[in-house]
Amino acid sequence: MHARARPQLFPKPVWVLIGLYFLASLAHFAHNAEFIKFYPSMPLWLTREKVYLAWLAVTSVGIAAVVLGRLGLPVLATVLLGAYGALGLDGLGHYALALCSEHTFATNLTIWSEATAGLTLLVVSSVLAVRRNLRDAH
Repeated sequence: MHARARPQLFPKPVWVLIGLYFLASLAHFAHNAEFIKFYPSMPLWLTREKVYLAWLAVTSVGIAAVVLGRLGLPVLATVLLGAYGALGLDGLGHYALALCSEHTFATNLTIWSEATAGLTLLVVSSVLAVRRNLRDAH
């Protein structure tokens, strides 16, 4: 008797992209939290602890995507993974508070790394979701 192979939730390159986005997001949020007093025009109510809690909230969306996939809902999981990536674009909001030139090199690097990785994850997830939806429709 042969065990039926479980379909892979995400292709290996997508897992790599998830890992890269996770690390870029962590780097940006950690930099934001640890240097919050140096970020231009940040609201006073935003504290180090609140930044880390926000990162946990964002990351929970990615974790939920994996859980949904393991529960046998791959299309929904892929859509939620895209939403996780889209949350990486929120870091660009720093530029609504201050120009790029007003931020340090490290700040800009973490913002753009997270946004680029998040956008890439969003696009790749969208393509996967459409492919899975089309495949399941046939």
